[in-house]
Amino acid sequence: MFNLVVSVVFVQCNAGVVPSVRGGGDNGAVAGSSGVKLRKEGLTVKHPVVFVPGIVTGGLELWEGRQCADGLFRKRLWGGTFGELYKRPLCWVEHMSLDNETGLDPPGIRVRPVSGLVAADYFAPGYFVWAVLIANLARIGYEEKNMYMAAYDWRISFQNTEVRDRTLSRIKSNIELMVATNGGKKVVVIPHSMGVLYFLHFMKWVEAPAPMGGGGGSDWCAKHIKAVMNIGGPFLGVPKSVAGLFSIEARDIAVARTFAPGFLDKDVFGLQTLQHLMRMTRTWDSTMSMIPKGGDTIWGGVDWSPDVSYNCSAKKHKNNDTYNAFQKDKEDLGFMKNINYGRLISFGKDIAELHSYKLERLDFRGALKGRNLANTSNCDVWTEYHEMGVEGIKAVTDYKAYTADSILDLLHFVAPKMMKRGNAHFSFGIADNLDDQKYKHYKYWSNPLETTLPNAPDMEIYSMYGVGIPTERAYVYKLTPQSECHIPFQIDTSADGGHEYSCLRDGVYSSDGDETVPVLSAGFMCAKGWRGRTRFNPSGIRTYIREYDHAPPANLLEGRGTQSGAHVDILGNFALIEDIIRVAAGASGEDLGGDRVHSDIFKWSEKINLKL
Repeated sequence: MFNLVVSVVFVQCNAGVVPSVRGGGDNGAVAGSSGVKLRKEGLTVKHPVVFVPGIVTGGLELWEGRQCADGLFRKRLWGGTFGELYKRPLCWVEHMSLDNETGLDPPGIRVRPVSGLVAADYFAPGYFVWAVLIANLARIGYEEKNMYMAAYDWRISFQNTEVRDRTLSRIKSNIELMVATNGGKKVVVIPHSMGVLYFLHFMKWVEAPAPMGGGGGSDWCAKHIKAVMNIGGPFLGVPKSVAGLFSIEARDIAVARTFAPGFLDKDVFGLQTLQHLMRMTRTWDSTMSMIPKGGDTIWGGVDWSPDVSYNCSAKKHKNNDTYNAFQKDKEDLGFMKNINYGRLISFGKDIAELHSYKLERLDFRGALKGRNLANTSNCDVWTEYHEMGVEGIKAVTDYKAYTADSILDLLHFVAPKMMKRGNAHFSFGIADNLDDQKYKHYKYWSNPLETTLPNAPDMEIYSMYGVGIPTERAYVYKLTPQSECHIPFQIDTSADGGHEYSCLRDGVYSSDGDETVPVLSAGFMCAKGWRGRTRFNPSGIRTYIREYDHAPPANLLEGRGTQSGAHVDILGNFALIEDIIRVAAGASGEDLGGDRVHSDIFKWSEKINLKL
């Protein structure tokens, strides 16, 4: 998410065009192929379909603004051409930011989600999100009366979308209407990315009593939902969110800064681009929903992690035999060693590789945020780092290595205002006793480890995601020896594993995934946490894993690829589209063939000691 935000700003303000992110193209030439094939098989409309977009992919438009935004009423500030970012970047940042205390609208500003299918069919001209799937569903007879885009303001916390916009109530009403006007047929819900967490929250909200919930009763989901087909779901969070919140970086941005030092700091907003973006994105409470959940139990500790031995070769195979090639590579590379991803942040490559008995750390938690940095009044934009002082910054580096447990303490230390808001809306632990009354609070509803699935034994839940792409899993950091106005921490792009197959490149350790969400996060709940009747799935809802092995486009006619497993491009993957259409037309998970797995998700899941 953060690298997309920075890429948008960087490319828009320096080139005047929207970034293609993974090469552009909208699969337009072949958009109807899966739908045409299935229509010939006799498939037709049966279940209404609900799309739930993820973070940053839904359009946002201006309803009220400051003087600098004159003439922009109901014009898109996010999505579309991004013209206003190019013309008046500081005004754009001001209007895209939320209040740092409340996480809601600043006084005099109202930015609201675009409604309808156009809210997220295309992110920008020529860059599809849901458009290809919509076009294929239309081939078997779907239209707007039985398709609904559950658009929401992806910046604010999930519960606040109801408080401010009544979005959850609107989703409830629209689903009830679709069921009622389509012969009582239940809906198939298709959330993507952060939309997966948002819909988890919705399923708890809709059945919870008012005023906190929607008052639909304990059987609402059973009555209205046939299946939830989650695409690229960050169920247990993403390490990328940690790097984004900590230093507004991901691998791509860190590498760009290495090749052009200071460029992002000066050329977009005049001065301190990354600081402006950090201040803006740290007001978006939704980003905290993707902080890794489950702590060291899920993500590993200083000396272990469940997901190891991944071949991170950048070579991709232009066919669906990637998995077999990968297995052969593993056999050929006898020198490959298991990698410990449990240290999500390490200050120095040597610290990342050091055995724990040699790791000497000074606890930062009680450190005083001592002497303030000098001359912060000269900084164009304030960030919370300005309040840490030299001693506070040093304390962060002296702790040396951070696991999922200590990452939360780290974020509380470096961004206390942000995390204070986040703690009111999200939780990141594992429930000891799900019958405890505290878990009725909405802050737990988007964490699958602290809540239960609905009592809907006939419902199905799918986890559908790409595999075979190196995906950010842990980071090597360094202290930046720059002025007081700079962000003091930066990914150390000089840290490298030293050979082609290393999982450490440019300061980033990679594991298997879809380039954004690691397999561990996308697959664990359906592989183990919800598999069968567990305390997280008391009614035994059937769960299925459908993995899509990544293959890049074979030629230019394929656009961004019809076999892509990448996080957004997978929405144009013909195999995924076919699975969705079949379920919407009435098929079950068993009809699809049950699980389809290429990764080691089941093996990794067994290494996680979680009470079920």
